[in-house]
Amino acid sequence: MDTNFDEAEVPGYTLPNPLVMADGTPVRTASDWLDKRRPELLALFAREMYGRMPDRPAEIWYEEITPAVLALNSLAIRKEIIIHFTRLSNGPALSLLLYLPNHTMEAAPLFLSLNFNGNQAIHPDPGITLSDLWLDGEGVVPLKKRAFESSRGSECSRWSLERILSRGYALATAYSGDLTPDFDGCYQHGIHPLFYQPNQTHPAPDEWGAIGAWAWGLSRALDYLQTDPAIDASNAAVLGHSRLGKAALWAGATDPRFAMVISNNSGCGGAALSRRCFGETIEQINTRFPYWFCTNFHSYNNREPFLPFDQHELLALIAPRPLYIASAAEDLWADPRGEYLSAYHAIPVYRLLGEEGLESHEMPALDQPIMNTIGYHIRHGAHDITAYDWERFMDFADLHLNT
Repeated sequence: MDTNFDEAEVPGYTLPNPLVMADGTPVRTASDWLDKRRPELLALFAREMYGRMPDRPAEIWYEEITPAVLALNSLAIRKEIIIHFTRLSNGPALSLLLYLPNHTMEAAPLFLSLNFNGNQAIHPDPGITLSDLWLDGEGVVPLKKRAFESSRGSECSRWSLERILSRGYALATAYSGDLTPDFDGCYQHGIHPLFYQPNQTHPAPDEWGAIGAWAWGLSRALDYLQTDPAIDASNAAVLGHSRLGKAALWAGATDPRFAMVISNNSGCGGAALSRRCFGETIEQINTRFPYWFCTNFHSYNNREPFLPFDQHELLALIAPRPLYIASAAEDLWADPRGEYLSAYHAIPVYRLLGEEGLESHEMPALDQPIMNTIGYHIRHGAHDITAYDWERFMDFADLHLNT
């Protein structure tokens, strides 16, 4: 189908009510939500969209490959940890890069986020171990190859590391490809094969895709962070940009240990309402990235009205925890208005649980953030994560985390 960027062409739609059970029973109390409706919605999203995820592996163990050392002209303490998912030291694992502020003796609140191109890409710090990156091309067997030295700091504009540290926050990040590569055929690599039954080569129709794998990995990173006395893991914010913003939302919905959830330009399959059919649609995302979601989700291609949920209910699953949604004015593919409306329509659940939502169904002006329990901004510019975004995320964290 053609891509719609015209508000006048948005179809009429009716959103499902997050406070009505599948059998029509109204949700009237907090216990109704927490004990009945929330588990029901989680199961629906898992079965029909993101896929069921496995439990934490019993054999998980941690290896500190780089001990705590001063870094960034003594602004930070840097550590590197490998999170092993099997007993084998050369099996699938997640390499976690951790920076701690060096100007405080107290356990630090934290931002946790996956990266796209390896840990060394987030900063030119020469002490960061080069990541093994997935290479994929037509006619080439997918393989992992050590990143080049020239890639150090190639995405540093997206991380604001010094500002994060100077404002008292730690940052933990890991390469998303350590969990599963971002290309069709990823199911033969990364962590998926660890959980296959005999003779299984592909997830079942209701089992996790790549976004589920990335979300699962964020929870495994938090498992480690809870063991580190330098981290205040009770004040950990999970954050993601673009497709990794989708993963951050699903991680926040499924893992209530995350104290705050932040989505930046996550669009279709993330914060944006699917029923608006504005910008990227379900059919387009499943066609371009058939491995991101579970196979069951493909049955809703060009059939948005038949979804048993919409993304405002994903956001509602994060309640009553602080939630921040960020959009960009030029990123129409991600449907900024749909992202805002999704946050707005999550308000009833937040109010039921005693928290505030957004102020109005009207979007705020550019660069005029809203900072209630649900936060939102739309900034000037394109699809990216910028210093402006990070400053607003930290402002929001200052309000809601125990800094």
